[in-house]
Parts: sequence; structure tokens; C-alpha cells
Amino acid sequence: MSARTRRRPTVTLAILLVFFGPLVARAALYAAGGDPRSWRDADWSTAGLLKPPAEDREARVIFFTGTTGAWKGIFSVHSWVVFKRANARSWTRYDVVGWGNPVRTNGWAADGRWYGNLPVPIADVSGAKAERIIPKIEAAVQDYRYAKSGDYRMWPGPNSNSFVAALLRAVPELGVTLPPNAVGRDFRDGLYAGLTDSRTGLEINLSGYAGVKIGWVEGIEVNLLGLVAGLDLRHPGVKLPGFGRVGVEAPVTTALAK
Repeated sequence: MSARTRRRPTVTLAILLVFFGPLVARAALYAAGGDPRSWRDADWSTAGLLKPPAEDREARVIFFTGTTGAWKGIFSVHSWVVFKRANARSWTRYDVVGWGNPVRTNGWAADGRWYGNLPVPIADVSGAKAERIIPKIEAAVQDYRYAKSGDYRMWPGPNSNSFVAALLRAVPELGVTLPPNAVGRDFRDGLYAGLTDSRTGLEINLSGYAGVKIGWVEGIEVNLLGLVAGLDLRHPGVKLPGFGRVGVEAPVTTALAK
């Protein structure tokens, strides 16, 4: 038996442990937990994270994620963006969902719970620089290629996370990426080889089914069937399917507001 043949079971076991072991653990936590099993049972109300616009006069942009519901929460989070211009009287929220026309405007409260789960900000920018990126976000929403009924596909995309990833590509100066358990964020139409979304590294990707990234913002990531494992270099941590990122807490991106 050759050395290569002897190594195959070891490599296969390593892949199973890294990519599917965490999902087994997540599934066990889900089965033992009391999370809502359907959208009818979930709390979709505001989480109270944002002040009323009248009390927060500056322009502001926030990207949120929230653990999705039912069995999908084992694998993935849902993501969305909210923003307001200076002196605006209301927030604008954009999501993509899997029924009807995918792109929704103000379908839920700006900081609404998602399937009862508190939203988590991954980027929060205010002031003049927020004003400068809002038109880029609006243009990216208008240019989103998968905005027609029937375009949505849960796996490997285009889904809600594919949409927000497209918006983040329009504002690479944020220096932020969606968490590794935002399944669908790596969806690409066909083979892609080039810069990562933050433009701080390189990526090769096959339609979101498989890919590799190496970059300062993205760290080191390997995508297998939409599941991502890897290392965070900026803020030391590991990336695990289902769990997302585990390690030193990454600060919310607020650099542009300074």
C-alpha cells in the first residue's frame, strides 16, 4: 500500500471532523434548545437597539446578522442592512427573502429580532462618511441581479446573504465581511478568481459550492458545499461551520465613523 493510499482515510476523516463535526454539535444544541420551530411562533419585534431617528440626527449605516429560524439556524444566519441620512425621520431596511419578490424594503423593524434572535451588528458607520456610502449601497440594491420572483435559491445562493455580500462589495472601504456561517455569502455566478470582497486578498470560487480565500479581512477560508472553515488573522480565532467565528471578539467596524 502506497503512502498516498494510506493517507486517504486520514484526510477524509479530517474533512468530516472539520466540516461536519461542528454541524452535528449545532444540531444537538438546536434539538435540546427551545428556539421557535416556525415563523408563527417567533418574536419579530424590535430589539430596542436603535434610538428613534429624531434622537439620532446623524447619518448612519448598520449591517446586521441574526440567527435564522427552524432547522436552518443550525447552518446559517440571515443578514440585512439599515441606514438613514442625516435628519431622516425613519430608517430604511433592505433584506432578501425566499418568497415573492426577493428584495424587501422595510419588511421588519430596522433592529427587529430575526426568528426571535437578537440582531448582531457587524458594521456601524455614522456621520459624513455614512452619507458618502449610502448612495453606493442604494446603487448596489438597484443593480442586484437576482431581484425577480423565482431568483432566490436557499443553497448555495443567491439568497439573503448573497444579497448583503453584494452590497458589501460595493463598499470595500468598510473592511468587513459577513460571518463564515452566513451561507450564501460566497455565491458567485460561475467560476471566479480575483480579489476578495474587501479587496485585501485573493479568492477562487466555483459558484459558491467550493472555494478558497486568503486575505487580511477574510483571513484564511476554505468553502466546501457552502460550509466554511478557516482562521481569522486580524482578530485571532477559528471559523467553524454552523458556529461561525470562535475566538477573540472582533470589534464592530466603526472606523469610518471616526
